[in-house]
Amino acid sequence: MKKTIGRILLGLTILASSACTKIDNYDGPNASFEGRIIDATSGENFQTSTGNINIRIEQISWSETPSPQDIPSKMDGTFKDSKLFKGKYRVTPMGGPFWPVYEPSEIDINMGSKHDFELTPYLVIKNLTQEMDGVDLKLHFDIDAPIGAGLPTLLDVQPYVNTTKLVGPGASIYEYSDACKALINKDWLNLSPTEKTITLTVPNILKGRTFYVRVGVRLNDSYKSSNLSKIIEVKIP
Repeated sequence: MKKTIGRILLGLTILASSACTKIDNYDGPNASFEGRIIDATSGENFQTSTGNINIRIEQISWSETPSPQDIPSKMDGTFKDSKLFKGKYRVTPMGGPFWPVYEPSEIDINMGSKHDFELTPYLVIKNLTQEMDGVDLKLHFDIDAPIGAGLPTLLDVQPYVNTTKLVGPGASIYEYSDACKALINKDWLNLSPTEKTITLTVPNILKGRTFYVRVGVRLNDSYKSSNLSKIIEVKIP
């Protein structure tokens, strides 16, 4: 009798387990999304660093309140994610030093989907040049604001110096970069013309080396992000 009851209970347990098991018949990630982040003032790729700008996507064909996913920018101002599900997405560039995008795009993402985003930077860094002054590297450049009214306060300015082309925030030699930061802490409209032409000094730079250099101006937006210059190669004799 006990054996019979045991067999019945075992059978019920197996049936209950089978009833709770669902077969996952959903397709895996089979779509991709890539594109360029374009500087509206130049038509060229936005001067950025890895992860400095994010492309936020929300799959609205799956849920009315979808969880956001971020695709980080690459050094060359492009982005790509090859592991997405097909569907309609709400897409918003965010996190970088540019005027906010208040109207997201709605994009059908499928295999090989591409879309470019044109953004207006807070500041444009122009005419970056370098010279040696004894053992110090001098960096000269100008800053300009495509839109001056309402621009976030300029916090500080600094060089970024590295021995590889991977150079920018989070990828630089401290004593040649963060240690050379200069405070600004002014609104754009309060800057004089001479304050828009800047010289930074990188002291005691090693001789006989090749460095990759750029400069950045950090603004007091919600992300404390920095507009960046192009990268130049500097060979120290």
